[in-house]
Amino acid sequence: MSYQDEAHGSVGTEKPKPRQAKVRYDGRLKVTGKATYTAEFAVPNLHYGYVVMSTIPSGEIVRMDTSVAERASGVVAILTPFNAPPLPDYGKAAVKPPAGRHMSLLQDKSVYYNGQPIAVIVARSLPEAEFAATLMRIDYKSSPALLNFDGRLAEAHPPKKQQPHTDEAPAKVAAAMQAAPASVAETYSTPIENHNAMEPHATIAEWKGDQLTLHDSTQYVTGCTHTVAKTLGLPVDSVRVISPFVGGGFGSKGSTWSHVVLTAMAAKVANRPVKIALDRTQMFGPVGARPATMQSLKLASAADGTLTGMAHDSVMPSSVMEEFVEASTNQTKMLYKSPVVATSHKLVDMNLGVFTFQRAPGESTGTYALESAMDELAYKLKMDPVELRLKNYAETDQGEKKPFSSKHLRTCYEQAADRFGWAKRTPEPGSMKDGELLIGYGMATATYPANRQAAQALAQMTPDGRVTIICGTQDIGTGMYTLMQQTAADTLGVEMNMVEAKLGDSTMPTAPVSGGSMSAASVTPAVQEASAQLKLKLVRLAINDAASPLHGVQENDITADGGKLLAKSSGKSDAYTAILARNGNTAVEAKAGAEPGNDAKEYSMHSFGAVFVEVAVDPYIHMVKVRRVVGTYDIGTLMNEKTGMNQLMGGVVWGVSMALHEAALIDPMHGRTVNGNLAEYHVPVNADIGEIDVSVVGIADTTFNPLGGRGIGEIGITGVAAAIANAVYHATGTRVRNLPITLDKLMA
Repeated sequence: MSYQDEAHGSVGTEKPKPRQAKVRYDGRLKVTGKATYTAEFAVPNLHYGYVVMSTIPSGEIVRMDTSVAERASGVVAILTPFNAPPLPDYGKAAVKPPAGRHMSLLQDKSVYYNGQPIAVIVARSLPEAEFAATLMRIDYKSSPALLNFDGRLAEAHPPKKQQPHTDEAPAKVAAAMQAAPASVAETYSTPIENHNAMEPHATIAEWKGDQLTLHDSTQYVTGCTHTVAKTLGLPVDSVRVISPFVGGGFGSKGSTWSHVVLTAMAAKVANRPVKIALDRTQMFGPVGARPATMQSLKLASAADGTLTGMAHDSVMPSSVMEEFVEASTNQTKMLYKSPVVATSHKLVDMNLGVFTFQRAPGESTGTYALESAMDELAYKLKMDPVELRLKNYAETDQGEKKPFSSKHLRTCYEQAADRFGWAKRTPEPGSMKDGELLIGYGMATATYPANRQAAQALAQMTPDGRVTIICGTQDIGTGMYTLMQQTAADTLGVEMNMVEAKLGDSTMPTAPVSGGSMSAASVTPAVQEASAQLKLKLVRLAINDAASPLHGVQENDITADGGKLLAKSSGKSDAYTAILARNGNTAVEAKAGAEPGNDAKEYSMHSFGAVFVEVAVDPYIHMVKVRRVVGTYDIGTLMNEKTGMNQLMGGVVWGVSMALHEAALIDPMHGRTVNGNLAEYHVPVNADIGEIDVSVVGIADTTFNPLGGRGIGEIGITGVAAAIANAVYHATGTRVRNLPITLDKLMA
C-alpha cells in the first residue's frame, strides 16, 4: 500500500454536493455486539494484569512483601518499585503535558496520592490476579498530605506557564466597580468531577521481539504511540496502537496514563501478552478528573446595562506531580463587550492524581460562573437576561483583538427564545407555578473555541468501484466512521454503501487527538482532499484515454455522481468501473492532507449557542426537575444531522448532570474518593432528563475549514449548568452558587 503524497489539481477544489448519511456507519455493529472494543480482542495466551494502588496519600513505600502472592494460583509475575525494569529518565522521558503526562511507572518508591499505581500482578485470570493482590503486605512511611483545598486558598499560586499580569486591568475593574450604578461580586464553585465512560480504560500489550502492539482505549492513537515509544526508549516505528472503537472518553482517554505503559512492561517481564482493564473504582484517581474551581466574578454596569468592567479569577486544585489548568476564564475574555477585562488562574497544590481535560474543559465550569453572574446582574438592573446579553453583544473578539470568522449568536438567542416561549416568562422569582410546583425559566450563553489541526487520509478505489478511506484517527462514539464515509461519498459521487471507512491504527495516515472538538473539523478536510485527488487521477485516466467518452474534455468541466464522471457541458459520462477496466483492472489510490492556513492568525474562531431551561421545583421537598432544555447553536455547517444532534443532546444531558448531580468527595484525611463508584457518584438516568430540543443555525464557516463545519462535541455542555441554576433562582428566589444544586442548598 502506497502512502505517497499526490499533487494538487483543479478537481480537488470542487465543493462536494451536500449529502447526509441517514444511518451510522458503525450502528449495526454496535447494536448487534459485533464492534470489538479494546478489552474484547482475542489474543493467544493472554494473561491478566491487576494494578495494585496505594492506600496512603503521601509518603514512601518502605517494604513490599510479595512472597505469599508469588506462590498464589496462576501468578506468573509481580512488578513493584523494587524489581521493575528501569526506564529512560526514570519513566519521565515522554512527560510533556498534555500529550505526555506524569505517570507512575514503578521507578521510585514515592507515593503522591491515594490510588496511585504501585504494583502490577500478572496471572492466568483476573480473579487470580485480584486475589493475589490481597496477599501482598505493603509498609509505608507516611508524610503530611496536602488535601484541604478550601482551607488552603491563601496558598494559591499562578501556574508556571501563565504570563505575568500587570495590575492595570484589575485596578481599572476595581475603579469601575466603585463607580458603577449596578454591580455583581460573587464567588461560584464547582466540585471535582470524574469521567465515567461506559467503557473503562483498558490496554492489551503483546511483544514480538522488539515490536510492541497495543490495543488501547484511547482518544489519540498517534499520541499514544509516540508517548509509549519515548517512555520505553523505543523507536516510534516499533510501537503500533490499535483502537477501532472507543466506548467514550470525554478527555480522560486523550492522554496516555500509567496503566498503558505498565501493561507493556508487564507483558515484557512475563513474556506473554497481558491485558489490564481498570475497574470502575480505579477510574477515580489515576486517569484524571476535572478539577474543582473557586471562581470570583465581578461585573460593573451602567444603569442601562452596559458593562463597564469585568473580572474573573479562578482557583483550582492541582496535583503535586504536575500542573493542570482548567481555563475557566477563557470565555470571559471574548464573550461580551467591556472596556476592561481582568482574568487570572491560580493553583493549590494537592496530593491528588493529575487532573485532566473533561468535556469542554474550562468553558463548562467557566460559563456556569459567568452566566450566573450575568443573570444576577440582570435582576439587579430589572432587565431581561436576554436583553442584557444583547446590550453587550461583542461583534469582535476583544481579548484577541480580531474579528470572528463567523458569528450568528443573535440568531441563536432569537430562535431558541421563540421556540422556548421565553416571552411568557414573568420576571419575579417565584411568580410562575404549575399547581403547587414552582416553575423557573433560565437562560445562558454557550460557547466553545473552534479548533483544527493537520490530518492526512488515504483514498483507494478498486476495479469494482468500491472506495476505502483510511485515516489514523479514532471514533470515540462521535460518528467519525460515518463522517469519513459521507465525505468520501460526497466528493467521489458514489453511494454511501460503496465506501468503507478504516481508522484507529497508528500505521495509518496521521490525525490529531479526538479532543478540543477538532476531529471532524480536521479529518473531514483531509478525507475530502484525498478523495478529490483520487477523483483527479480517475479524471486524468479518462480524458487521456481515446476509448473514453470523456477523452479530451477539460478537467474543470468534469463532475462526479452516481459512480461515474460526467462532463457538465455535454452530459457525456464514464463509469468508474469502466475507467478502471480499461486501465488494467488495477486499484487507484491517493493520499493527501489538510491543515489550517493563516486564517487563525487573522480571525477568532468560536462556536456559540443560546440555552433556555424550564425547571419545576417541589416547594416541600425541594426536588428540582429539568422539564425542558431548548438550545440553538451556531456551529457552522452541520456535517451530519444524526451524529450532530446526538452530540448536542449528549452535551445537554451532561450539563444537567453537572448542575444537579455530579461531585467527587475526597476523604480529607486519607485522600481517597469516598464515592468512587456509580452507586454513589451520581449521574442522571433517563427519568432525570426531560424534553431536549436542539437545533443549529446552519451557516457555513468556510473561513475555518473548506467544509464550513466546526466541531460540536463540547459546546453542548456549556451554558447548561448556568441556565439551570438561573431557572432554579427564578423558581425559588434562592441563588445557588456552588454546584451541584442539591436539596439541602434550597432549604434555607
